[in-house]
Amino acid sequence: KIIICNCQRVPMFSQDQEIVKRLLEENEVFKDMYQRHRELNKKVDKVGTGDLPLTDDAAHDLKKEKLLLKDEMAEIIMRYKQQSG
Repeated sequence: KIIICNCQRVPMFSQDQEIVKRLLEENEVFKDMYQRHRELNKKVDKVGTGDLPLTDDAAHDLKKEKLLLKDEMAEIIMRYKQQSG
């Protein structure tokens, strides 16, 4: 079984909220990634509470996709900082 902490989460990219806000307004690719990440996050939470039964492999793939999206968004944020800085 997969156990997921339902602890209070720190907002994603909390130190870069202004940049995230701008990217969500200006960058369709980033916006799509952000929305997909939120969808995956909800699914992962449902798996953790048992509301979405998945095999361990399927749950692992879900988490992996979520982490890859987060890494790609972090890259976009870093490039934005470099271009703006």
